[in-house]
Amino acid sequence: MTLWTRGLRTGLAVFAALALVTGCEGLEAGGSPTGSEAPAPAPDGRAVSPLKNPDGTKPGLAPVTSETDRAAARKLIQTVQTKGRGPRTGYDRDEFGYAWMDTADGVPLARNGCDTRNDLLKRDGQNLRFRTGSDCVVIAMELHDPYTGTTIEWRKEKATEVQIDHVVPLSYSWQMGSSRWPESKRKQLANDALNLIPVEGRANSSKGDSGPASWLPPNKRIRCAYAVRFAEVAVKYKMPVTAPDRQMMLEQCGG
Repeated sequence: MTLWTRGLRTGLAVFAALALVTGCEGLEAGGSPTGSEAPAPAPDGRAVSPLKNPDGTKPGLAPVTSETDRAAARKLIQTVQTKGRGPRTGYDRDEFGYAWMDTADGVPLARNGCDTRNDLLKRDGQNLRFRTGSDCVVIAMELHDPYTGTTIEWRKEKATEVQIDHVVPLSYSWQMGSSRWPESKRKQLANDALNLIPVEGRANSSKGDSGPASWLPPNKRIRCAYAVRFAEVAVKYKMPVTAPDRQMMLEQCGG
């Protein structure tokens, strides 16, 4: 055995012994990120700040980052009225019209020959593929989900992987007063692009009918933007939120 070979074997033995003692922590300096340092979400260059998208017709939900914009966000949120959350008695999705109608007059994208769901997939998706003979029905796309910060390669065969979130949930609105609205106004809320974002299905399911005090997007970078959008919908429809929800919204924007 040569001197070089003996030295190599000695070095490997020492390395193995150290690995047994230190485990994976011995690789921390130059190896994979630790569990507490998740990679930053991939940016979506098309996403627009809600402060610059008052009708919801532009794609995505870009972070609100500058202090000027965050101050504007807090000012908007402070205009939202508060009240206690009422009972869910009588709530039914059908009270807001069938999903996804193209005939909810008074909102952007209505009566354009394409249903609301496909309108939103077209608005936020990239690399769109349509059903043969259609310029409406999306069958495949790439979606940057603002709620999780991930990019989803979506196919219609697995439709539930992308769901359309009502930022202000319909059940929440019912408990905050929409039970007394005319049906036409409820249909507007359910189909208004301002209140709708295509997101990862699991994130949407975990939200349910929660307000911001109970649920916020996992992607912390867009939580102020989410609070702004929630406030924009509340202001447009003259709908109060609970006091804890408004306080949580303010906190997301530095209030």
